[in-house]
Amino acid sequence: MATDDLVKGPGLYFDGTSSARHDVTVEAAPQAVRITDANGAMLAEWPYADLRAQSAPDKVMRLRRASGPELARLELRDPVLIARIDAYADSLDRTGATERRLRSKVIGWTIMAAVSLVLVGVWGLPALSDRIALLIPLSAEQRLGAAMDKQVRSMIDPGRTDRPFECGTADAEKPGRAALDRLIGRLEIAAGLPIPLKAAAVRKADANAIALPGGHIYVFEGLIRQARTPDELAGVVAHEIGHVAHRDGTRSLLQAAGLSFLFGMLLGDFTGGGLVVIAARTVVQSAYSRDVETAADRYSVGLMTRTHGDPRALATILDRVAGGAAPGSKILLDHPQTKDRVVAINALADSSPGTIEPLLPAADWAALKRICG
Repeated sequence: MATDDLVKGPGLYFDGTSSARHDVTVEAAPQAVRITDANGAMLAEWPYADLRAQSAPDKVMRLRRASGPELARLELRDPVLIARIDAYADSLDRTGATERRLRSKVIGWTIMAAVSLVLVGVWGLPALSDRIALLIPLSAEQRLGAAMDKQVRSMIDPGRTDRPFECGTADAEKPGRAALDRLIGRLEIAAGLPIPLKAAAVRKADANAIALPGGHIYVFEGLIRQARTPDELAGVVAHEIGHVAHRDGTRSLLQAAGLSFLFGMLLGDFTGGGLVVIAARTVVQSAYSRDVETAADRYSVGLMTRTHGDPRALATILDRVAGGAAPGSKILLDHPQTKDRVVAINALADSSPGTIEPLLPAADWAALKRICG
């Protein structure tokens, strides 16, 4: 479509990084939809080929960008603006095919939701979360993890401006990033998970690591500095992989956020980011139960044994941190009953004999220790 005039109109914009709604001006330019704030500053530009329509009420257009942030959304009500975007975006599906697919999906999940409501009434959501978590598709967990990633980073970022929050991006740090990738790769192969892991080292002083639903794992700088061997670091990471394998993050979120979170997971509806903020806060601030931690410890011992690492390494670093050998012991706050866990891990390791080989060459380990500069 060729035209010399530009059509503008009001819109509602969710940037995908917070739950805030922004009143914006939307311009249907010949090549893209342009989104500006009240001061005329450009917020985003979405090419027409990248636009995807979402289910919306009559006379409302809801758009997302296929290659953009998972949660970014644009809502329009101006009929002239909607008509112009429809004319420019030849491939935009607003004929009802997407709506019909969504309706079929909603009907199926509504039936399951009705059954879930009955079961929740009988047993309660905490007791049912283990069963419900297994029914959620892994693809939904991956979408949630991707949506949570930016929110979690903003919550744990100490706010330094001199260096990026994620380690391994500077030239001097890249060998460390490569070494971390090799270590994670060994664990990932031995774990055999149905989803890929996405690990990152971040500039956070606590001796800790956390895992999100969908395979995202953050290894804190404080943990890397306190680890004396590759096996100690790998043992903690293997513990977090256990949480991913057991879908503990999803179970925890189901217990914390209830059925609204469940429906958002099943329908993939994270519009506005409210559920993602709740999910991120739950993962960062909550602690798992003793039984859940014990299961992840058991997984770590098994995974380290299959990788030919030292299955006692997790107990070694936990015991040292618990003894106050170094500052930054937040890992103890997130993982209660550390002394009991150390004893249990060593007992499991004794019953799981195997050959122990270096998980990383000395040069790689030295590089990994410098991953954060």
